[in-house]
Amino acid sequence: MSRPIEDYALIGDTQTAALVCRDGSIDWLCLPRFDSGACFAAMLGEPEHGRWLLAPAGDAPPRVRRRYRADSLVLETEFTTSEGVVRVVDCMPPRDRTPDLIRVVEGVKGQVTMDLELIIRFDYGSVVPWVTKDGAELRAVAGPDALSLYTPVETHGQHLTTRARFTVSEGQHLPFVLRWHPSNEPAPPPLDGLLAVVDTESWWREWSSRCTYQGPFREPVLTSLMALKALTYAPTGGIVAAATTSLPERLGGVRNWDYRFCWLRDATFTLYALLLGGFKEEAEAWRDWLLRSVAGDPAKIQIMYGVAGERRLSELTLDWLPGYERSHPVRTGNAAVHQFQLDVFGELLDALHQARRAGIPAERRAWSMTLALMDFLESGWKQPDEGLWEVRGPRQHFTHSKMMAWVAFDRAVRTVEHFGKPGPLKRWQAIRDDIHREICERAYDSRLGAFTQAYGSASLDASLLLMPMVGFLPPTDPRVVGTVHAIERELMKDGLVRRYHTHEGKDGLPPGEGAFLACTFWLADNYVLQGRVDEAKALFQRMLELRNDVGLLAEEYDPVAKRQLGNFPQAFSHVGLINTAFNLTEHLTSPALHRQQSNGKS
Repeated sequence: MSRPIEDYALIGDTQTAALVCRDGSIDWLCLPRFDSGACFAAMLGEPEHGRWLLAPAGDAPPRVRRRYRADSLVLETEFTTSEGVVRVVDCMPPRDRTPDLIRVVEGVKGQVTMDLELIIRFDYGSVVPWVTKDGAELRAVAGPDALSLYTPVETHGQHLTTRARFTVSEGQHLPFVLRWHPSNEPAPPPLDGLLAVVDTESWWREWSSRCTYQGPFREPVLTSLMALKALTYAPTGGIVAAATTSLPERLGGVRNWDYRFCWLRDATFTLYALLLGGFKEEAEAWRDWLLRSVAGDPAKIQIMYGVAGERRLSELTLDWLPGYERSHPVRTGNAAVHQFQLDVFGELLDALHQARRAGIPAERRAWSMTLALMDFLESGWKQPDEGLWEVRGPRQHFTHSKMMAWVAFDRAVRTVEHFGKPGPLKRWQAIRDDIHREICERAYDSRLGAFTQAYGSASLDASLLLMPMVGFLPPTDPRVVGTVHAIERELMKDGLVRRYHTHEGKDGLPPGEGAFLACTFWLADNYVLQGRVDEAKALFQRMLELRNDVGLLAEEYDPVAKRQLGNFPQAFSHVGLINTAFNLTEHLTSPALHRQQSNGKS
């Protein structure tokens, strides 16, 4: 049986990431990039699909305690056994030329017998490498990939597995260094693992020192910002939605997607999280990634791109992997890349507008690109689409999509008005008003007293919680208040918000999923805007309690099974946490207040 998703911690080098389980096993690692094939894929299968275990020997389960070292993503896992106490330190140094994975076993008390089990399986557990030993180096090679292990501990091969049993005494520090390189190139030289840990911790602490948040939620905010940094592909500034693929939205279900790509829907909230956190350099890199990725024909804009802006993200099924808790298929790539989603235009234009307001230096191509996007959107906004939630059913006139088209015109108008950019101001103002009028007439259900998921639909959708946050209507407008009440009544379960009722919608998939964590943060934001601050604080505290022991969140949560669900850790969930924390701290530039550009018209 798979370990719970919340049993994992993240380490990363800002180009890829690994997931380390509480039992000392690294069960997920893709090299050399987030979207490369995994050499450890046990998280989606069995140990034979690749893992690296470092843990006390014996059948008796040890007592486990773990934490990140202060202001860093250097992970410490402490095991207490009948023999004594041992600590495993895990990290990935920020990338130089090749990715490195460092593990150090530290003796804390007594003498503890340890087991090492290293199972390298390239290409998501499907390729057994050829393993050789040359002095201090153990090398595994297959196809384009090579891994070299350096350690003073003597290892041996058994049943296509590298093993070792050794004893660590109090005060001892035993390093294990795993280095990837292209198989056609010489192996990188040995790395001092102990020094690498010190340097990695120093790097993270220097980075964290730039965090400007000083409110009551500093620890969860900083942990979330570090997670965002770890999910950033440093060479380009792109931020992946999560480090994993195919962790299910329902255990045993089919809603299993590859999230190792960059979504435009996350653009503005991510920009706010970085800017408010004090990380302007990362925000500018994210803005620049957006501009490069969407360059080209506006009619062919995609909802997601690869970490370097790649457009072909072909979806494949990996039949040899049984899936997390038998949730299959396991997928790589994402067919939703071919969908048409109106909301990405609004997200992109809003992100560019907020970047200007924040003083990020103008990019000379940005306005030319904006003009091209708006030219397409003048007629494109009338089309149905697959919507924010990437339904795999028929296209609809989703309310959120139309609202974000309104946002695109609103931000374009305001850029002309406030920044003096050239553009057809009156035409854009007229279209903005037309969209607003149509939404209020066709998406509002007076019987429900709420806006609905799509034109002509009676279903609710949590994405409509964004309505006051983007400035479409004031938070105290009776229609907004009614929508919030309807969502509380219909989509909340055990205090958490679901995206929509999957059994009601036409999303082309079997029903069933957990509560979408970002939506619950949006509800807390609405509470703040409506003056329901005590309720907002209580809901936010509930969300903080859902984090795992090192402060990480997946995409969803099952309140019945009390387990995290979906890909992990999820950038969108942590972005929601950061923004809501700022809203509750009543920061003058908090997202819920700052992003509101207009109260709209009825």
